[in-house]
Amino acid sequence: MNIPNFITLLRIAVTPITVWLIVEGHLIWAFWVFVAAGVSDALDGFLAKRFDMETDLGKYLDPIADKALLVSVYVTLGIEGYVPNWLVILVVFRDVFIVGGALLFETMTHSLTMQPLMVSKLNTVLQITLAAAVMANIGYGIELDGAMDALVILTALTTASSGVTYAVVWIRLWGRMEEDR
Repeated sequence: MNIPNFITLLRIAVTPITVWLIVEGHLIWAFWVFVAAGVSDALDGFLAKRFDMETDLGKYLDPIADKALLVSVYVTLGIEGYVPNWLVILVVFRDVFIVGGALLFETMTHSLTMQPLMVSKLNTVLQITLAAAVMANIGYGIELDGAMDALVILTALTTASSGVTYAVVWIRLWGRMEEDR
C-alpha cells in the first residue's frame, strides 16, 4: 500500500461523513471536507505520477473513489433539494453507464485499460466545483445565482459528452478488435 493509494482510500472513507454532514445541514463543514477530498484527488494523482508510484490498484481505485464521492454527494444534494433532480439523474446515469460499459468491455474483450479521457477529467473538475459551490452558496450564504446556473449547464454538458465519448471509444475499439479477428 503506497501513499497515493492510502490517500485514495481516505477519500472513500470521508464519503459517508460528507453525506452525513449535508443531511444534518452542516453545509460549511461538508464544504470543507468535500474540498479536502477534492484536493486529495489531485494530490494522490500528482504523487503517483511525480514519484513513480502508479499502481494497477490505484488506476482502478481512484475512479471508484471519485464516483463514490461524487455520486453520493450529488444524490444527497438532490434529495435535499440543493441541485436539480435532472442533473442528479444525469450524473448517476453517466457513472453507471461508464462502470457498466467498462465491465461489459472487459468481460467481452479481456482488454480493458483504465485511461480517463480529457472530457471526463474536465467533467470531474466541474462536478467537484459545482458541488462545492452549492455547499458554499448554502453554507456561507454566498450568492452565485448566475454563475451557478452556468455551472449547472456546463456540468450537464460535460457529463453527457463524457458518457457519449466513452461509448464512441468503446465502439471503435470493439470494431477494431472484430476486424483483427
